[in-house]
Amino acid sequence: MSESPDTRSLVSASSQLNLMEIDTIDDKEFDIPQVDTPPTLESILNEPEEEEEPFILEDTSLMNTESIDAHSCETSSLASSDSGDRTHLKRKRKTLELHTAIHGSVLRHSILKGISAQIVSAADKVDAGLPTAVVNLNQALRLCLGSTATGAEYGAVSALSINHDCTRLLCGFAKGQITMWDLANGKLLRTITDANPPGSAILHVKFTDDPTLAVCNDSGGSVFELAFRRVMGMRTCDSRCLFSGSKGEVCNVEPLHTPPDLKDHPITQYSLLAMASLTKILVIGLKPSLKVWMTFPYGKADPSSIPQLAWQFVPVQKAVNPVLAFCRGVTVHFLLVKKDDSGTIHVIKQRQLQLDCDIISLSWIDSRTLVAVDSGEKLRVVDRPSQEELETIDMAEVQLVYNSSHFKSLATGGNVSQALALVGEKACYQSVCSYAGQIVILGTKSAHVMTLRSWRERVDFLLKQERFVEALSLAWSFHEGTAKAVLGLFGDPAKRKGVVADKMVEILFQYVEHSLKKCPEHGKIQVMEQHFLDVVPVVVDYCLLLQRTDLLFSQLYGRLGENCVARGVFLESLEPYIVSERLGCLNAAVMKDLLAHLQDNNMMDSIGNCLVHMDITSLDIQQVVQMCWTNQLYDAMIYVFNRGINDYINPMEKLFQVITPPLRQGRALTDEQVVMGNKLLVYISCCLAGRAYPLGDIPEDLVSQVKNQVFEFLIGVHSADAGPDEDMYPYIRTLLHFDTREFLNVLALTFEDFKNDKQALEYQQRIVDILLKVMVENSDFTPSQVGCLFTFLARQLAKPDNTLFVNRKLFDQVLEFLCCPDDDSRHTERQQVLLELLQAGGVVQFDEGRLLRLAEKAEFYQICEFLYEQKHQYDKIIDCYLRDPLRKGEVFNYIHNLLSIPGYSSEEKQCVWNKALQHIQELVTLDPAKSADLVVVHFPEEVGPIITQLQVGSCPLSVCRHLGPHPQALLKLSPDLNELHISLMCRFAPRQLTDFLKSSQEYRLEEAIQITKQNQLHEATAYLLEKKGDAHGAFQVLLKTLKVKLCALTEGGGAQQRSGEECEGGAVLRRVEEGLRDIIALCHRSSQSLNPQQREVLWFPLLEAMMSPQKLLKGPDARPTSEALKELTMNVLNRMSSFIPLPAIIQRILQDPVYGKGKLAEIQGLILGMLETFNYEQTLLETTTSLLNHDLHWSLSHLRAVVSKGLHPRQDQCNICLQQYKRRHDSPEQIIVFSCGHLYHCHCLQRKGRSQMDPRLFQAWSCYKCTSSQGGRGGDRGALETGRGRNTSLAQVILGCKSFVHPRVPHTHTDKHTHAHKKVFVETTLDPQQSQSWDQLRSLYRGPSRLAILSEISHCHGNEKSGLLNPAQPGTGSIFHSENFQLKLSPPPLVEE
Repeated sequence: MSESPDTRSLVSASSQLNLMEIDTIDDKEFDIPQVDTPPTLESILNEPEEEEEPFILEDTSLMNTESIDAHSCETSSLASSDSGDRTHLKRKRKTLELHTAIHGSVLRHSILKGISAQIVSAADKVDAGLPTAVVNLNQALRLCLGSTATGAEYGAVSALSINHDCTRLLCGFAKGQITMWDLANGKLLRTITDANPPGSAILHVKFTDDPTLAVCNDSGGSVFELAFRRVMGMRTCDSRCLFSGSKGEVCNVEPLHTPPDLKDHPITQYSLLAMASLTKILVIGLKPSLKVWMTFPYGKADPSSIPQLAWQFVPVQKAVNPVLAFCRGVTVHFLLVKKDDSGTIHVIKQRQLQLDCDIISLSWIDSRTLVAVDSGEKLRVVDRPSQEELETIDMAEVQLVYNSSHFKSLATGGNVSQALALVGEKACYQSVCSYAGQIVILGTKSAHVMTLRSWRERVDFLLKQERFVEALSLAWSFHEGTAKAVLGLFGDPAKRKGVVADKMVEILFQYVEHSLKKCPEHGKIQVMEQHFLDVVPVVVDYCLLLQRTDLLFSQLYGRLGENCVARGVFLESLEPYIVSERLGCLNAAVMKDLLAHLQDNNMMDSIGNCLVHMDITSLDIQQVVQMCWTNQLYDAMIYVFNRGINDYINPMEKLFQVITPPLRQGRALTDEQVVMGNKLLVYISCCLAGRAYPLGDIPEDLVSQVKNQVFEFLIGVHSADAGPDEDMYPYIRTLLHFDTREFLNVLALTFEDFKNDKQALEYQQRIVDILLKVMVENSDFTPSQVGCLFTFLARQLAKPDNTLFVNRKLFDQVLEFLCCPDDDSRHTERQQVLLELLQAGGVVQFDEGRLLRLAEKAEFYQICEFLYEQKHQYDKIIDCYLRDPLRKGEVFNYIHNLLSIPGYSSEEKQCVWNKALQHIQELVTLDPAKSADLVVVHFPEEVGPIITQLQVGSCPLSVCRHLGPHPQALLKLSPDLNELHISLMCRFAPRQLTDFLKSSQEYRLEEAIQITKQNQLHEATAYLLEKKGDAHGAFQVLLKTLKVKLCALTEGGGAQQRSGEECEGGAVLRRVEEGLRDIIALCHRSSQSLNPQQREVLWFPLLEAMMSPQKLLKGPDARPTSEALKELTMNVLNRMSSFIPLPAIIQRILQDPVYGKGKLAEIQGLILGMLETFNYEQTLLETTTSLLNHDLHWSLSHLRAVVSKGLHPRQDQCNICLQQYKRRHDSPEQIIVFSCGHLYHCHCLQRKGRSQMDPRLFQAWSCYKCTSSQGGRGGDRGALETGRGRNTSLAQVILGCKSFVHPRVPHTHTDKHTHAHKKVFVETTLDPQQSQSWDQLRSLYRGPSRLAILSEISHCHGNEKSGLLNPAQPGTGSIFHSENFQLKLSPPPLVEE
C-alpha cells in the first residue's frame, strides 16, 4: 500500500514518539468511559455513512489515496450536531459547490471522533479540571499529564508546544507558570515560575529548532527567551527578556521551523523569530547574538483585528527561502528572507494579498496555498501566486475555541491594557495549527482536521455528485498544469499528462453511460435532443483535446449510436469542429453516416461546409458531385472535383453552362446566376494564382499544369458542345459581358506573376489579342467596358518590363469612339473612362494635339485639364473649370491653391493671376463672397480697376459688400471705393446701409452725407450728421421723417377703417413708434452736452410734433389713434423731464391749443403725474439729507467715545529705563502712554529714535517695545503701516484715540489744571493705521449701507425714469421691487454743548 508524502511525513513524525508502557491510568479519577476495543484508524475510515450524518471521520495521518473509502462525505460547511434542518444543509452545500466549481473541493474535512467523544465526556460527565492530554494514532488516550490540583493551582492551560523530535512538551498556564514534560514517560521535568512577571498569563510558548531554546509571550505584551540547562544533574531554565511590553505589546510570536530536508539551509543558524505587536512586525535573530533584522508597520488597521504570523519555506527563483506571511485585518503581507553570496541577510517585501474579510487565523498548507479563517468563521483557501480564492468552507458549527480569557488575564485579575483585551476578543492562536500539510482545528466539543485532497480525490468528489462537465474541466486543468493546490501528481510532465489523460478517458465513458441512462425514454423529441446536446459536444471537445479521435469514432460513437437521437446529435455536433479544422479526418463509416444524416434532414448547407474541410478520398465522387450540383453546393462541388480527381476544368464548364445562355440572349441574370458568376471569377483567379478553392493551396507539382489547363480552356475558340450560331471565344466573351472590370482585374493579377515564363507570356499576348478582337470588332459593349479594356492595356503597356504588343490604331479607334461629339449619351461615363485610360499611362498611345481637339469638341473638360496640366498651362485650366457646369464652383479653390502653394514658377503664377483677373466679372457672378476672398488675398492692389470693370448691375455691390467688413482685415479700401460702396448700397441694399456705416470708418462724412441725401435715406443721413457733430441737423432730418409718418397715421386714423385696412394702420403706427424711438434716443444722447436753451430747441419741437396731429383726430373712429398718440406723447414727456424743467413743460402744454382750451379734466392726469413726481423727488431729497446727517452724527459720536476713553498703563515704570516715573525728581519729565499699555519717558523714546516730526508740526510717536518685537525695525516709518494693531501712540490718532503727554507728577493721574496748558490743537489727518480703525468702525454697522441705498436710488432714476404719471415704478433691478421698502426719516442730529 503506497503512501502520499504528507502521510509519510506525519507517520514518521509520530513514530518518533517512543511510547512505552506506563502505569494504568486511574479511570475513576477522570471518569473516562470504558472502551472494550479501541477503534482502529482503518475501522474509522471504513465506517459506512448514514444518511443523516453530516460528517465523516477520517484520520489525516494516512494520506493513501488508494485506500480512501468511496463513501467518504465531503463537507463544504460544518453542520451543527443538533441542527435538524437537513434541507438547509443541502442547499448550502450546493451553493458552495457551484461557487467552487472551477477548482472543485480542495480540502478534505474530517472529525477525529475518538478525541471528540473524549472531549464531550470530560466536559459533560466529570469535573476533571483542566488537564492536557496526548493521544496516540488510534485516538486512544495515552497520557494524562497533571492533575486537578495542578489545574487549580496554575489555572487553565493557555499554550502548548512540542519540540521537533516530539520528546518534550511545554505547557503555559493562565496564571503565568510554565511546565516541561517528558513525552516518553509522562514525567514532569521542569516547573518554571519566574520566567515572566507574576500576574500575567502565558499567551504563547514555543520551541525553536534548538531543543534547549524556547520563547514565551505573556499577557503583559513581553517576550522572553527560555534557555534550558542541565548542570550536575539539575535541570535549570534561564530567562531573558527579548521585548518589553512597555515598548508595545506583543500578542503573537512565531519561530522559524526548518524542515528536516533543509537543516543545512544558511538561514537556520540565526534562529529567526517573528513577533507581532499591536502596531508592527519585528523579525529578530536569536543567534549567534540577539539582532533585529527588520520592522514593518501595519499601516491603518482595525484596532480589533488580531495580528497573524506564518512561516513557510517557498521556492523562489530556483532557490528555497523562508517567507513570512503576516496580516492584521484584510491585507496579507509577505516578506522573503534570503542570504546572498556575500553573507548579507536581505528581507524583501513581496506582493501583498488583499482579501475581503477580517482574518483571525493564517496558516500555510503548502508552499503555494494559504488557509485563512475570517471573523465570520469561514475557512478560505487562497492560492498565493494567483491570489485566487479556491474554496470557502463555513466553520460556524465547529464552535471554535477562543483564547479571550487568557488575553484578558482573567485568572490573575485582568490587569491588561484595553488594546490587548480588545484584540483578545478574536484570539484563537491555540485552536488552529498547521503541520505537514494539515490544519487542525479545536472546537468546544470536537477536533477537526483539514487536509489537501489529491487530484484524484478532487475529481472523484465531483463525479460522485454527477458533475461530469466540471470534473472534466478540473481534470483538464491538471493535464495542462494550470490547476491550483495540486497534490499527488509526480514525475515529468509527459508522465503526468498520461496519468490524467487515462483518468479523463474513464470520465468520458462514465459520462456517456450516465447520459444514456438518464435519457428520458418518453416525451418530446426536443427534450431528448437537448439532453444529448448538453453531453455530446463536451465529449467531442475533450476527445479532440486529448487527440483521441480513435476513441471518439470507435467506442464512444458506437455506444451513442445505440440511441437514434444521440446518434443524430453526435453527427450534427461534428460540423463546427470540421469547419474550424479541428477535426479533419473521419473514418469511412462515420463520414458516410454524416452525409446521409445531413442529406436526410435537408441540411445541405452543413454538407457544403463540411465537404470543403474534409478528406473526401474515401467517398463516391460521382454521387457526391451529383448531390452538390442538385442542391447548388457549388463550392463543395468544385472542392470535390479538385481534391477528389484533380479535375479543375469540369467545374468551370458546368458554371459556364448556367450563365452563358442568358448573357448571350441579353437577359438579366438571376441572383443565383450572379452568385455562380462571381464564384466562377474567384475560382479562375485562384487557379491562375496557384491557390485552391475555396481554401488552401494547389499542390506544388500541379500549379503549372492547372494554369495551362485554365488558359487553354479560356482561350478556346468554341465550347465542347458548340452550336452553329456560337460566337468565337465564348468563355472570354461570357466573362466580359458578366463583369468586364473584375475579369480584367483577374487577368491583371495573373499577369503580375508572369516574369520569365515564356509559355505564360505567350498566353498573355494571346489573351490580349483575343480581348481586342472580341471588344473592338463588336458594338455590343458599352463605352465603359471598352474603356476598361484599354485602361487595362495602358497599364500593362506602361510597365517597364512590358512584352505586350498592341496596335496604336486600336487606341485611335477607341479615342474616336469615346470622343464622338454626336453621341450625347453617357457623356460623364465616356469622359471618366478616357480619363482613367490616360491616367493609367495611355497618353503615350495618342497624339496629344488630336486628343486635345477631340476632348474640347466633346466637352471633356477634365481631359483638357489633364492635358493642360501635363503641359504646365495652368491658366487654361481656369477656362476648363468655368466651362464645366459641374465644376464651376471649384475654380476658386484651384486659383487660390495654385497662387498660394509653393512649387509653381513665378511665370506660371503670373499667367494664372492674369487669367483670373480677366475673368473676374464671371467669377463675381458665380460667387461674390469667394470672389471677394480672392481679391483680398491675391488682388489687393487691383481693387479699383476691378470695381471699374464691374460697373454694370449689382456686381460692384456684391464685391464691395464682402470687401468692406472682410474678417481678415487684410484690405483697406480707399475713401472713393467706400463711397462707391455706400452709393451702391443706397441703390441695392438700403436696409443694410446704417449697419455698414456704423461698422466702417473708412468713408468721408461730407461725401457720405451727400450720397444719403441724394438717395433720401433719412436714417443714415441722421446718423452721419450726428457723427459729424450736427445734432440739430440730425434731429431735423428725423423730425421731418416722423412728421411724414404722423401725417400718414392721422390720414388713415381719421377715416373709417375697413377690416382690410386695419393691418395697414397698425403697420403705420409701428413705424411711428420706431421713428419716435430713434429721435428720442438722439435727443437723449445729445442733451448730455447741451445747455438748457439748446435742449429746449430739441425737445419742444418734438413735443409739438407729437401734440399737433392730435387736434386733427376727431370723432369716435379716431379715438384709438388719439389714445395711442397721447401715450406716445406721455413717453416724450417722461424722457424730456430729465432735461427740461417742469414749469417750462407745463407752460408749453398749457399753450398748446389741444390742452389749453376746454376743461381741466383733459390735462388733469398729466398735471397730477407731474406733481406726484415732484413729491417723490422732494421726499427722496429730504430722506437723503436726514440719512447723511444721522450717519455723520453717529460716526462722530462713536469716535468721540473712543478717544475719550482713559488709558491704563500695565506698569508704573518706563519700559526703556525700567525706572518708575514718579521716583525721578531731578527734572520735570513728560511721560507717554500708548494704547497697548506701555509707558515711556519722553526723552527715552527720543533717545531710541521713536519719534518723527510731521511736516505739519505734529510729532508722531511709536511704541518701542511693540515695534521691536515685530521685526526690530526701530523708528522706521513702516511701523505705522496698516495692520500694526495698537502700537501707535494715541497722540497720533486724530479721531479714534487721544494721548496723555504730561510732565511727571507724583500721582498716576493728572488733574485738569496740570495738563490743560499742555493741549495743542493742530490740523490733523488720518494716517494708514487710523484709516484702518475708521474702516473697522464703519464695519460695525450691520446690513446694507443707507448711503448705498441712496446711490441706487440716484442711479435708478438717473438712468431709467419711471415716468411722470407712474413715479412708483422705478427702473428694473431697483431695491424698490421689494414690497416692504420704506423711506424713514431720521431724527435731527444730536447737538452737544
